[in-house]
Amino acid sequence: MSDVKLDSLVETYLAIRNERDKLSREHDAKDKELSNDLAQIEQVLLNSCNEVGADSIRTGAGTVIKSTKENFVCGDWDNFKKYVMDNDAIELLQQRIHQTNFKEFLSNREDEGLPPGISSMREFKVTVRKPTSK
Repeated sequence: MSDVKLDSLVETYLAIRNERDKLSREHDAKDKELSNDLAQIEQVLLNSCNEVGADSIRTGAGTVIKSTKENFVCGDWDNFKKYVMDNDAIELLQQRIHQTNFKEFLSNREDEGLPPGISSMREFKVTVRKPTSK
């Protein structure tokens, strides 16, 4: 493939990427604005539920439902890991592999291969950079 054709492809690639970035920034700004508007309205609706002591309020336009969301956070992973192991409660953890730690783990055991149940997927990609100023 000629250098002229590659130059043209890279130029087009950068133009498309820049346009996507611009559109994404515009979308994110508008989405943030709308999200803030919704949060303000939700607070007013929650206050309305609290004022009348209701878990739901039916209106002509729709029903407001008050619910509770509960999240758990861990402040001491060492103690929690010990608790999980002592109680054989592995189901308290999410099932995913920490990619960086797993790569490091494997690099120290190259001759052993992958652990049981694990497979690897690799994909090639290209990165295009703008020319640097001279």
